[in-house]
Amino acid sequence: METIPRVLLIVDDEEGPRQSLDLVFRDLYTTLLASTGEEALRIAGTRKIDTAIVDIRMPGISGVETLGKLKEIDPAIEVVMLTAFETLDTARKALRLGAFDYLSKPFEIPAISASIAHAMERRHVSDRILDSDRELNGLRQSIYDHKMGEQMARTKGEIYASVIHDINRPMTVISGFIDIINHNISQVRRLEGANLEELKSHLSQITRQVDACINISHRFLGFFRKQRDQSAEVSVNHALADLVELLRVHPSAKNNQLECQALEMDCAVVINGTDLIQSLLNLAINGLQSVAKPHSVKIAATRLDASLELAEFIEGPVERFVNREGFDNTAPLIAISVSDDGGGIPADVMKKLFDTYVTTKSEGKGTGLGLAITQRFVKEAGGAIHLRTEPGRGTTFTLYFSAKSSRHAGRL
Repeated sequence: METIPRVLLIVDDEEGPRQSLDLVFRDLYTTLLASTGEEALRIAGTRKIDTAIVDIRMPGISGVETLGKLKEIDPAIEVVMLTAFETLDTARKALRLGAFDYLSKPFEIPAISASIAHAMERRHVSDRILDSDRELNGLRQSIYDHKMGEQMARTKGEIYASVIHDINRPMTVISGFIDIINHNISQVRRLEGANLEELKSHLSQITRQVDACINISHRFLGFFRKQRDQSAEVSVNHALADLVELLRVHPSAKNNQLECQALEMDCAVVINGTDLIQSLLNLAINGLQSVAKPHSVKIAATRLDASLELAEFIEGPVERFVNREGFDNTAPLIAISVSDDGGGIPADVMKKLFDTYVTTKSEGKGTGLGLAITQRFVKEAGGAIHLRTEPGRGTTFTLYFSAKSSRHAGRL
């Protein structure tokens, strides 16, 4: 994919500095030149500017006024101010109006080059946040449009509730990362070193969560059209790594201990990657929320080289086995367990636990959809769920899937 050059606007009423800056930066960016603030504003009004270098003292509109008006045109424009007559009051005013940096003439090329590079990187971060936000808004509108279809809403009400439940958690993560990024940007003048790497990490998470939302919406649209992807498969260890990243920023993980044990030798299972992560996420969050006091949740994946002896799994008040008839019990198998040392599940809840709208959480804390959705995903993949609970001691959910060769393992 071809990279579009970043645009640098150079604003100075003196031709010498203007041309010098053009020579320094023309090979790195698309440079535009303006000799007055008025000319700079006309240019900014007709095309996107990523970063501007603005001289403070100019005839007509001053550099500080130009800075303010550029920010009115596009608040994300980064502006580096140049002056040969530096005063504390002017510097404060420029920074208050959102200047990225404040440099003195005559400028040193390494210093101004570094400043412009940091400004361009910050603008790039802002653009990515904006793009993710637009994608998310478009996805929300698409879901809303589908929800409003009268006949679909009448016949597929439960499916819509599932969509909203599935997509709510990725959206919550996206919102959280955007808040963190906006806070970090407002607290620092330059994005470099650890600050820049942290923001890049957050943006990577946002992109991944937007992709997850899109995958979820596509999956349900395919369900409506009676389509199904029979070839979907995902790397177990990659899915677990993504799961841990989601759980690490989830509010329920605070004050609790979370442990994840991946496969010693990675392999794939036949299930849509988003479905697997969503299923494990439902189980892990239920485990984290099982009791109010600090406790632990462990996720572990194991390879089994023999088929399960299904007769050993007995239904009862502390044990259940889901999809016994539809389970592809062909070895090798992958078992992924989610265990907590919380309060366990009461016997009267066990028999109806996977029913729609059944929840063990307090009023307003759960939708009763998580386990029903997990059961549907696992059944569609030909897998099985084993549940064992000990009241007062904890619960373990184990998902079983037929394993595939590791060379086919793929990311979401």
